[in-house]
Amino acid sequence: MDLPCVQWQDHVAQKWTRLDPELKDRFISLQQIDDVFKCALTLTTQDDLDFVQCMSAGYSLQKDPEQATKSRERGNASFKTRDYTAAALHYSQGICFAPQTSEQLSMCYANRSAALYHLQHYQESLADIDKALENSYPSHLVHKLESRRTQCLKHLSVGQKAKLDHHSPASKNHQSPDATNGPSVGPLTFGICPQVAVGFSLEKGRHLVAAERIAAGEVILNDRPYSYVLIPGRKEVKVKGGRQETEKGVLFGTEQRRCHRCLTETLCPVPCEGCSYSQYCSTGCQRDAWEEHHCWECPLGADLMAMGVMSQLALRVTLKAGLKNIRMANEAKEENIKSELSCLNSDCSESSNSNQHHTYQPNPTLYRGDSYLSVFHLLHHLNRHSPGMRFLCAVTAATLYLRLSKAGPPPASWNPSGYSRATGQSPDGAEEEGGSSDWSPELWLLGSAVLRHILQLRCNAQAILMLQDTGVANSPVQSSQEIRIATAIFPTLSLLNHSCCPNTSLVFSTGASADPSGSDLPADFCGNVAEYSGSARGVTVTVRAAKAIAAEQEILHCYGPHSSRMATQQRKRLLQEQYYFLCQCEACTQQQEEEEEEEEGGSEDRQQRSGVSQHKSGLLCVKCKASLKKCSKDRGTGFICQQSCCGHHITSSEVSHRLQEIRLDLEEAVDLMERERPDEALRLLKSTQRQSGLILAETHPLQGELADAMARAYATMGDWNNAAIHLKHSAVATGSQYGEDSIEMGRQLFKLAQLHFNGGARGPALSVIPKVRRLLCLHCGPHCHELQELQVMEDCLRQ
Repeated sequence: MDLPCVQWQDHVAQKWTRLDPELKDRFISLQQIDDVFKCALTLTTQDDLDFVQCMSAGYSLQKDPEQATKSRERGNASFKTRDYTAAALHYSQGICFAPQTSEQLSMCYANRSAALYHLQHYQESLADIDKALENSYPSHLVHKLESRRTQCLKHLSVGQKAKLDHHSPASKNHQSPDATNGPSVGPLTFGICPQVAVGFSLEKGRHLVAAERIAAGEVILNDRPYSYVLIPGRKEVKVKGGRQETEKGVLFGTEQRRCHRCLTETLCPVPCEGCSYSQYCSTGCQRDAWEEHHCWECPLGADLMAMGVMSQLALRVTLKAGLKNIRMANEAKEENIKSELSCLNSDCSESSNSNQHHTYQPNPTLYRGDSYLSVFHLLHHLNRHSPGMRFLCAVTAATLYLRLSKAGPPPASWNPSGYSRATGQSPDGAEEEGGSSDWSPELWLLGSAVLRHILQLRCNAQAILMLQDTGVANSPVQSSQEIRIATAIFPTLSLLNHSCCPNTSLVFSTGASADPSGSDLPADFCGNVAEYSGSARGVTVTVRAAKAIAAEQEILHCYGPHSSRMATQQRKRLLQEQYYFLCQCEACTQQQEEEEEEEEGGSEDRQQRSGVSQHKSGLLCVKCKASLKKCSKDRGTGFICQQSCCGHHITSSEVSHRLQEIRLDLEEAVDLMERERPDEALRLLKSTQRQSGLILAETHPLQGELADAMARAYATMGDWNNAAIHLKHSAVATGSQYGEDSIEMGRQLFKLAQLHFNGGARGPALSVIPKVRRLLCLHCGPHCHELQELQVMEDCLRQ
């Protein structure tokens, strides 16, 4: 959850209601973040701290042997049904819950090694065998582990020999599997590309503009987040068994599937030794997280879960920055920063009209993921938050500050002199003086910075999105959707303003994939290991031009409400509520004009003059099959046939009822496929499609989902031709909703290429592959794994 839990929101709301009117007026009148925090600090009492402690009891993250036993038993049940992935995840949960040196810990490690062995993760299985033995695994069962160790080593030996044979001179005519992946990729270059400049205006603040023409598909910027927090409870994987097990809650969320440091997926996480929640893909990520923020967060984990993702992210940004950076940022004035920015490049080019924005080249040190200054000076919109919301944020920050102050002295990394834990010295070589007592009077700056970042994140937080498979495991046609796995703050990405029809595409990378070079730590590396691992692993975002961008045109991306997914008025309302601006982008302006003229009855003439297509409902008249349109204000609510000679009217409630019936049938069919009953699913889908055809046009999104589900059912039964036919129908709806050049269209056509390939339809497959390649290159870049698979398919077909 982004905001604090409901109990805390209600508690603070009651506190605000009971507040003396004079204190209310004084709080509302405060204009500076520091003053707001200090005021909230005086209003936060022991009762508030006691309430947090009581509330946090429901989020206990302590080690728990009983929970470890239950997780291991669930793992055993999955293992018996040969669902080894679910088994490994259950055993991993058991490892997180098990206290150090307990028998439950060793048993979970041993059982997970068995699941990993069956998943052919032999190296990881060996590591778990060692950990089980290190944690006092029962001696009478050791022979099982030794036998498994022998089998793992045998498989690894065979695999190594096959690899050597593959690269031997005798096999020099055979290409390596990597040979089709295209040229090797070097390390990412972070920052803004040379064709882009930073613009500034009083109306928009800092933003990005094209200094020269940018071609579609070109990289505009690569950015690392300054900090980010994984979102708990986002269910990514449903274990085998369909609805029956879903009702029991046997689901795995992001917190069980991903490293809490670099967000990479892992089946064998390394647990935190102090809590049952945090887990990591490696000891390196575990160490880095501990030194940066988890040493503070671990004892307060339950409090942070109750306070919500935004509060935790604000705290994490503050902890990473440290007191020295916070003090320096506080001393810098906004006016000085703007003045400094405007002089960063002596060749600044200003518009001939002084009221328009001017542009200047960015300072590379200011716009990068490790720049706290660029984060600190993002707009916080203090006076645009409602008094109640401002009070909630301030009291939350004050409460976190008080809870932290009782948790003991801060780590050495927070020392204002920059004392290094690794060397024991300050940067200038002087020995540490005074310790933490020297800077404790300034510790309130921590709480003030947390409040600043909580307010900033409402407008500047960025969801980290990843593709998730939503179809049946091992299905020949896999559906996917984007899910939000974390919330982050990106210094450079935050400069992009919003458009409901953006000219950019964003792609996120996590874990080792964040460094395309894929390089490991060199044997002769003698630098700072933590710094190296931080640069080689983590999260990155790559922004590409989704269409050609002309010189001096602003570079825009979508904050969430998109013209292809949401009605104009709903988008404008949501953007106004969260981001405090009235959207006047091209899509909003054009669609609003169309809607206004449609109400006046003149939209048809305008369309003929301008060539602009009207935004259609995708609904059909049940009488004459013409398109339905929304009734104008003088005709009431609902939809009416566009054919004046028909004039059939249908109410909004009736439309909603019919769409809900179709949606329920679709969900039931998908459930049948998950339970491996595709023939029953297909019969239901055919019946539903006959009914939906009476009211839905082929371009309606729900009609597209039905066609996609039918394609999956046919493919599961091996009927590739019919699967391809229905997927083509689905692509029509996708193109209508998202556009022919959208990434959504690229993914649909990628599935179509897979179907043609599996069905041996050489001509159709080779015909669609170039379209897929163009769209994937445009939005995801030339090195995404789908393009590699596409290349393998094309090579096979041409041979």
